[in-house]
Amino acid sequence: MSNAQKTKSVERYNWVERWTHTFHAIAMLTLIFTGLAIYFGWGEIISFHNARILHMIMVPVLILTNWCLVPYGILSHGWQEGGVKGIIKHFYYSYIFNKEDYYRLKGMVLNFFGKQEKYPEFTVYNEATGHYKTKLHPMFKIFIVVEGMCIFLIFITGIVLYKVDWNIVGIPIAHWLTIIFGWISPILNMNGLEFARWLHLALTYFFIFELICHAFILEFDTKVFKYWRSIFIDGKEYLDSPVVQVIDEEEHH
Repeated sequence: MSNAQKTKSVERYNWVERWTHTFHAIAMLTLIFTGLAIYFGWGEIISFHNARILHMIMVPVLILTNWCLVPYGILSHGWQEGGVKGIIKHFYYSYIFNKEDYYRLKGMVLNFFGKQEKYPEFTVYNEATGHYKTKLHPMFKIFIVVEGMCIFLIFITGIVLYKVDWNIVGIPIAHWLTIIFGWISPILNMNGLEFARWLHLALTYFFIFELICHAFILEFDTKVFKYWRSIFIDGKEYLDSPVVQVIDEEEHH
């Protein structure tokens, strides 16, 4: 890689991605705090009433962010890279843990234990197209899939906890969910509502664990501020990191 390439500033995150991440972070942190406040009764910090209101405000923020803004970002990025085919390739290389990610992750583990000198380059920027081929840490790609499933589960358990007879135009959604939970709950010697409450809390602890891992993985890079600057401030990145690989490959459509 030339020095010019190394010092070149490129757009790592556009404004949609930056705002998506910001809204997601605010919503997730607020939901974790208010959820624990509701469960443990942190009245000296925030009242149950205010915690519940704030919790319910952040629910649609998180859902809209993950189920609207994230898909929009994937579609718009992919379309710019090559229409429908570009969308498929962008989604696969950017978000799906694939064979290349497996070897990168294997190299990271070996590097951690001193069995491999070089830390793998997991960010790949294509100079020819002006787009990233992939930019997420392999572990993040695994967490994305797990997090998506957990958000869905915590959402449907939250519906039951919010109101056991909640419905949409007469359709008893919460009642049906409680029945479904009741099919599983006897394994843990619980009823459907108790299981929903238990699973909701367990998923909250998972999100705390994920948040710690998210921050911990970034700390492996000695130039960690560049990630904070890029995702929260200007979206720019200098290709001067040892974990960045610059390629020059023309796309064929």
